[in-house]
Amino acid sequence: MNRLTGADVLMRVYLGIFFFYLLAPLAVMAFATFNTSRFPTVTPWLGTTTQWFVALWNDRQMWQGLRSSFIVGAAVIAVSVPIGVAAAMLLDGVHKRARSLLYAVMVSPLLTPGVIIGISTLVFWDRLGVKGGLHLAVIGQSSFIIAYVMLMVSARLQRFDRTLEEAALDLGASHTQVFRKILFPYLRPAILAGAVLAFFQSFENYNTTLFTRGTETTLTVYIASKVRTGLTPAVNALALILIVVTILFAVGYEILRRRQKAKVAAA
Repeated sequence: MNRLTGADVLMRVYLGIFFFYLLAPLAVMAFATFNTSRFPTVTPWLGTTTQWFVALWNDRQMWQGLRSSFIVGAAVIAVSVPIGVAAAMLLDGVHKRARSLLYAVMVSPLLTPGVIIGISTLVFWDRLGVKGGLHLAVIGQSSFIIAYVMLMVSARLQRFDRTLEEAALDLGASHTQVFRKILFPYLRPAILAGAVLAFFQSFENYNTTLFTRGTETTLTVYIASKVRTGLTPAVNALALILIVVTILFAVGYEILRRRQKAKVAAA
């Protein structure tokens, strides 16, 4: 029987504290959904109810904000992924001396506060006659989310074997065929991960969206306004539904991945 060392015990304690810190707020949020209290809390427990799911269903403004957030998130993916992939390929192909400068320029939006990005985006496009709206929120968010996609694709691209490209070109393939048949399949996991990250970064964004949204309302802006006027557990109900849907998608993806891996191994 293997005996646990002091390092193993410390690691397990650390993991336990980490997961408790990560999951405990989600558990409290989920339990508050079923409390009859009109405030999102678990203490005092006034009784068990599902009325907040009904309140969520009847809250048209929240559904409109959720719809706007999904629209902006999808548009941010459409903008950020192609530009992020192109930026990663450009960064990988330039000389090492120029790479550091380009890298600093491309990553700099990540170091800029969202408030600054939102205000500067609004002021710049307003001078050109473009007023605030969901389209401007997409532009403002994409200006820094592109860097996330670029970093993920660049990390994958650094491990790519360039001899595969050279061999394909020597055999008569065009650069387009090399990208479509060799490079893109290799980068697909990083591109998909970058798209998911881009969507979630857009979905939860508040600072930039607040200044660029115009008269439109996204989910984060709506929830922030409800915090000032009176938050109800209907928001908890929506959060619980989103968590369950996310878990189901993750489990479904893992099942499909394992089945595909098993088919490849069997072949």
